[in-house]
Amino acid sequence: MTLYTHFLEQGCDAALFVGMHARAGTPDGVMAHTVSGQEWQDLWFNGTLVGETGINAALCGTWGCPVMLVTGDEATCLEGRDLLGQGLTTVPVKKGLGTFGARQLPAVRARELIEEGARQALSDLSAVPPYDPGHPREIRAEYKVTEVPRRLARVANVELVDPRTIVSRADDWWSAWRQFFFHQSG
Repeated sequence: MTLYTHFLEQGCDAALFVGMHARAGTPDGVMAHTVSGQEWQDLWFNGTLVGETGINAALCGTWGCPVMLVTGDEATCLEGRDLLGQGLTTVPVKKGLGTFGARQLPAVRARELIEEGARQALSDLSAVPPYDPGHPREIRAEYKVTEVPRRLARVANVELVDPRTIVSRADDWWSAWRQFFFHQSG
């Protein structure tokens, strides 16, 4: 058990993702990235391109916890619905005008809408099943640099596909994730 997964391992009825960002490269995503501070630019779970919503949904899904709400800009909400289904409650609180520009709702109104969205999302915990990236469990990561993929290629079950891309394979998503995520630095 890790501190990061402790609450999921203890049991959790639902997850609400507030303040999410669209995945890297999304044209109208405000500050779009796939996990801030990471050296990768793209991630695929069994061929599906994902961002931070997909990563966190897969993490929650590993322990049977459904994601019921996603808030952020319009692009993030669309990304969440495309991945998790139309039963997902989304609350767009801004419209991206580019990477660093947005037309935002006033903070008070955004909070009201998020609270209303949370109530709606929690009213039907069967609206969205826990996210399962599918089988076989394969995570492909394309990095901005070549150093990390070369280092990760030494980890069991992680393959170097090209100078900037690795594939991690395992029987379950959490194992595939841990094989490369916890071995990225030094």
